Parts: sequence; structure tokens; C-alpha cells
Amino acid sequence: QVKLVESGGGVVQPGGSLRLACAASGIIFSIYQAGWYRQAPGKLRELVAYITSSGSANYADSVKGRFTISRDNAKNTVYLQVNSLKPEDTAVYYCNVQHVSDYHWGQGTQVTVSS
Repeated sequence: QVKLVESGGGVVQPGGSLRLACAASGIIFSIYQAGWYRQAPGKLRELVAYITSSGSANYADSVKGRFTISRDNAKNTVYLQVNSLKPEDTAVYYCNVQHVSDYHWGQGTQVTVSS
């Protein structure tokens, strides 16, 4: 059974930082591409960043220079360091892993940026 468990969300002030983590089980994590998506109220889910199995990272233009995705295959975990947070970053952040046609999602973690 595949399971993705996110953690690290919370309420922060503008300019603050968080580190999101997503721990995977039930898959050979190292061969999967891993990514983070987010969904704000009333909006579609959007890609934030992803990292390939070889470690190549890609980002949405809106988060470039502020967010950093990384992975630790020994811990079956993908991270998202989010810095310089803005109110428009407020959303539920979801972890995703995919390999060929095999996709899995986490349950999401809420990030709220508010003064």
C-alpha cells in the first residue's frame, strides 16, 4: 500500500519560512519523480516544483528563487523549503510522486501566510 504523509505546514507571517516534508512508503521512492502542488480556495491545483529521480529540480515561475525542492532517497522523503512567503502562497500543499503511469498523492498540508 502506497502512503504519502506530508508535514510542516502552518501559519506564518509574510516573509516567513517553512519546511514541508513528504514521507513515502510502499514504493521504491528513488525511481519516482516527486513534486509539490498547491491549491488555493476557489482555484485549480497548480504545480509548484518537482524533482526528477536523478535530482533535477524544476519550479513554477511564481516561486523561483524563493522555494527549494530536495529529496533524500535514504529517508524516502521529499522536501520543500519555502522562504519569503507571500499571502498569495496561502494554499493546501500536496505531495505527488509519479513513475510512468503510476501516480500517488498525499493528503495535503495547509500553509497560511497572514499578518
